Amino acid sequence: MKTHFLTPYARKLRRASTKAERKLWQALRNRQIEGCKFRRQQPIDSYIVDFVCFDNKLVIELDGGQHAANRVEDQVRDRFFNLNGFKVLRFWNNEVFENLEGVLAVIRRACLDDPSPSPSPSRQGRGA
Repeated sequence: MKTHFLTPYARKLRRASTKAERKLWQALRNRQIEGCKFRRQQPIDSYIVDFVCFDNKLVIELDGGQHAANRVEDQVRDRFFNLNGFKVLRFWNNEVFENLEGVLAVIRRACLDDPSPSPSPSRQGRGA
């Protein structure tokens, strides 16, 4: 996955983030949610996601009014991420402003879900 061509654009998006993105970022940054490290405006393959936690394979997208018209494109993006093992959470911008605690509760639950299968039990400690 080569994303280097998107990096300058992602930097520009970070500098020009929306009010909703800034508000949510204040709650996600510095491992405030269950110790999860989030990145913002992060290139993944040919997409730039609003927020991602790679350890938990969790993508968070904030949608403004323009996304009502971009439903098909959003579904294609979500399908791509799901097929690559990511869980995608989408919130409307107004949800961040009107119900930040509810948004954070959904994110917290997603962070607590273990995305990876549990490892095989160790053979140590078993009688031979």
